[in-house]
Amino acid sequence: MAATPIIQGATFETVTWACGLLACTRRLTVFGTVQAPLIPAKEFVTTDHIGEARFGLNAVCGWNEGEFEMFGATLRDHEARYDDAQEWLDIIKTAWSPREDFGFEGRYFNLKGVRAKPKPFGGSRPLIMNAGASPTGQAFATRNCDALFSTVSRGISFEETAQHVRAVKGLARQGGREIDVYTVGVVTCRPTASEAEAYYRHCIVGNADWRAVDNILAMKNVTAENYAPEGFQRIRNHQANGMGGLPLVGDPETVALEFARLAEAGLTGIAVSFVNYLDELPYFCAEVLPRLARLGLREPA
Repeated sequence: MAATPIIQGATFETVTWACGLLACTRRLTVFGTVQAPLIPAKEFVTTDHIGEARFGLNAVCGWNEGEFEMFGATLRDHEARYDDAQEWLDIIKTAWSPREDFGFEGRYFNLKGVRAKPKPFGGSRPLIMNAGASPTGQAFATRNCDALFSTVSRGISFEETAQHVRAVKGLARQGGREIDVYTVGVVTCRPTASEAEAYYRHCIVGNADWRAVDNILAMKNVTAENYAPEGFQRIRNHQANGMGGLPLVGDPETVALEFARLAEAGLTGIAVSFVNYLDELPYFCAEVLPRLARLGLREPA
């Protein structure tokens, strides 16, 4: 479960929010998403102890310049962001290790007499995830992380998704490592396929906030001026679906089979979201989760 608030524009700080979720649950692993250059590491161990080794760190390198300006920080160029994050993560992993006081001298960090106690809970360390999409980002993830969170569904087919997952896993194996791959999906599930399609068209097509969609795409330099019309519209439609999530639309049987296809493509897991959690999550739990258990994708309740 990702510790990311669902209200656009009003968000809790993710690591503190993860502490609350971990204190109220017993089985969930909760990830806190942090901008690597902006966040100190001490709080991660505190969170990990609260959850007794159920905290995961989703370390991102940033792309939104406005987020950095709020902290008086400068967003480095793309390649330098990952060099900076590499030093940051090397320091954190050293702090999590059995090593006692240590120093670090690098291009971006110069630390002396670093003392980090306690260590993570139970002698392990938190899972580390990264969402790099560029070749540099994916190389960073396969070199350092346990999982790559990838929006591999950006308008591509299931076959292309499977090819992408194989490529990522192959890149990790070249470095002598294994890596899991996760993606994100937006579920629209109703008793019948026609009901699900109608609700999807109502929310995602008929009532999308196209101004917001175009704004966030422009921040990524994705505009009608630098993309062919068909390609731009495909990306635009995809972005409207939960900020770029894979649309999983249909009756419970169809949705469950879509999850099975994603698993067959090599994905380890999927971050699931809905248009309205309070109304839609209970139905999903009652109808889709038992089907996933029968397909062997979940332990029976």
